[in-house]
Amino acid sequence: MDYGILLSTAKTILNKEENKIEHKLQELCDLLQQSVEHYDWVGFYFANQEEKTLHLGPYAGLPTDHTVIPFGKGICGQVAVSNNTFLVDDVTAQDNYISCNINVKAEIVVPLFVSGQNVGQIDIDSNTLNAFTSEDRLFLEKMNEEIARLF
Repeated sequence: MDYGILLSTAKTILNKEENKIEHKLQELCDLLQQSVEHYDWVGFYFANQEEKTLHLGPYAGLPTDHTVIPFGKGICGQVAVSNNTFLVDDVTAQDNYISCNINVKAEIVVPLFVSGQNVGQIDIDSNTLNAFTSEDRLFLEKMNEEIARLF
């Protein structure tokens, strides 16, 4: 996978003038899930700081029951608290993991910062063990920097 080309395509989607942010994020989810073989579920969660919860936004992949996640719960909830990218090679090795799908083997969650505040995150699940690399991490962090410009 050429993440440079994928990032360029993502920027094109984000720079469209006619679409609302939700539509752009949905297009990104669809693009990532279809373009990267090991991205089996791609979605965004957004933080409600007052309630200390994450709320599911646009996503591509199987439906999930996890539409609201408390801060600290699961990988996504931990990222909401730590403000750090969390890459999990094997979800079964995590004590604080919320299973969205029995086929998921690995996960990466990258926080989305706007003006220095963690407003949400991109969450990607893979049905392959050890699916994510530092290249995935760098690509997703750069993409989130581009997304932050929309807010």
